[in-house]
Amino acid sequence: MSETMVSLGVGGILLAAILTFWTYSARSLAAIVNYIDLDQRSRHTLDILSREIRQAAGLLAATENSLTFSNLDGSTMRIAWDPVQRVVTLDRNGQVQTLLIECDYFRYNIAQRNPSNGVFGFYPTTDIRQAKLVDMSWRCSRSLLGTLFQTESVQTARIVIRN
Repeated sequence: MSETMVSLGVGGILLAAILTFWTYSARSLAAIVNYIDLDQRSRHTLDILSREIRQAAGLLAATENSLTFSNLDGSTMRIAWDPVQRVVTLDRNGQVQTLLIECDYFRYNIAQRNPSNGVFGFYPTTDIRQAKLVDMSWRCSRSLLGTLFQTESVQTARIVIRN
């Protein structure tokens, strides 16, 4: 009888350890898959924004949550972040494409093209006619298994308007 109780106790402890390890492994795998998905979305967004901004003719308007560019063919392109919906969109003449979802913040700075002396930086500008460089950063996160996971790093880019 005592051997049965000891066996049940050891078996229970072993089963609890296996269940704990399995739960931890499942959460870790879910976090890794989540990180890969968020990272791929950020890279895809960076590719699109880099291509579109480099081909723009110039900056038309800059607000707290959006940038509007003119293109060489006379069309416009607008990058906008909606902090309530947590999405970043690209609007090309009324055709809206969602670039990022679950975006916690999206910030940008505009600068002149010429670098400043002695430091790795550029001269900031508030005059949109002088804007030739856009420095952007964003972070996305999502709730998974009751826990908020982030991309683990802020995505950043410095994109030069070539035209």
